[in-house]
This record gives sequence, C-alpha cells and structure tokens, in this order.
Amino acid sequence: MKKIVIACGLLFGLSQAALAAKTPEGDAKAGEAQTAVCAACHGADGNSPAPTFPKLAGQNARYLFKQLQDIRDGARPVPTMAGQLDGKSDQQLADIAAYYAVLPRSGSQTNPDLLALGEKVYRAGVAERGVPACTACHSPNGKGNAPAGFPSLAGQHAEYIASQLKMYRKGHEDESGRTNDGDTRIMRSTAFGLSDKEIEAVASYAAGLK
Repeated sequence: MKKIVIACGLLFGLSQAALAAKTPEGDAKAGEAQTAVCAACHGADGNSPAPTFPKLAGQNARYLFKQLQDIRDGARPVPTMAGQLDGKSDQQLADIAAYYAVLPRSGSQTNPDLLALGEKVYRAGVAERGVPACTACHSPNGKGNAPAGFPSLAGQHAEYIASQLKMYRKGHEDESGRTNDGDTRIMRSTAFGLSDKEIEAVASYAAGLK
C-alpha cells in the first residue's frame, strides 16, 4: 500500500507541473456564450438529466479543459461528441471549462445495497490487486484535486462513473477502451483490478458524496 501511495504522490506532482504549463486561463463569461449546444446533452445548467451523460457543472476547469482538448484532438474518442469541438481553440475550450467549473452541481444518491462495498473500495482500495484508494487522487469528499487536474466525482451520475471505469479497464488491454490517462496509466491500472460489482459499488458511493 505504501508503494501505491508514493506512486500517487509522484503522479500528483507531475500532474501539477504539466497542467500548469498547458492550461490557459479561462474566462467563464466568454465560455457561457459557447455552451448553448452543450445543453442538449449536459443540461442547461450543466447538470445532465440523463445518467449516461456527465454532469459538467462543478467539474474543475483543469480536468475539463484536458478532456475537451483530448476529445477535440482524438485522444479520447466520444461518438456523441464527434465534430462538436472541431475548430475550437485551446482558449475557447478553457473558457468553456471555466464556465462549467463555477456552476453548482446537483447531488446524487448512493445505492444503500452497495454502500459498504463502495465505501471500502473508495477509501481503502483493493490491496491484494494493487488498487489504490480513490481518496488518494479524488479526495475523501470526492471533490477531486483541482490544482492537479484530478476530477470531482461527488454528485456525478453513478452510471456515468461506472461506464468510464469500464472503459478504462478495457483500455488497459487494448486501445478500443479509454486511454487518455497518460503514460502513468493510473486509471487503466486501477480499473483493471476491479470487478463489475466493485465498479458498480464504488461508482454509486462516489456519486453520493457531498
């Protein structure tokens, strides 16, 4: 477990340096003017009513900027986003990210039947399979780590969180899954060590955090 914590600490330092160098300062007001088309899937206030689409409200700007950039550049293929960001500059993406970051995120509920297992995985990981506690990067309250660019999970749709963990798990084996967690492969390695039940449970638990 100590090795896992050290690895996360190193990742934190590297992430801070890399993101600070690459993320433009966003203008929330300018970003608002570019989000009309986003509302169809992500909600007028950034809180998607559909559990398959992520809530963007309250997501830290560094993380969201990188995801928008990766989607635009093809590093994170998302079929429903195809063409949506074509022609957007880095500054425009940073403005959009800044806008959503200041919006309040609505809450979600934890499935009580999955509470115990979800809490265990989130707070302690699965040591025998090398899975670190989610708190190391996403914080005990699920709010993430904005300076390091680690996303907020609290209040996010559990179904969406689970789908992304499964995509990362798939990406551990081949590039048909999600692979935009960088050279560290931290999310692919983590998700690969989780069963379907553990993914469902930890997603539900994280979604219910406040």
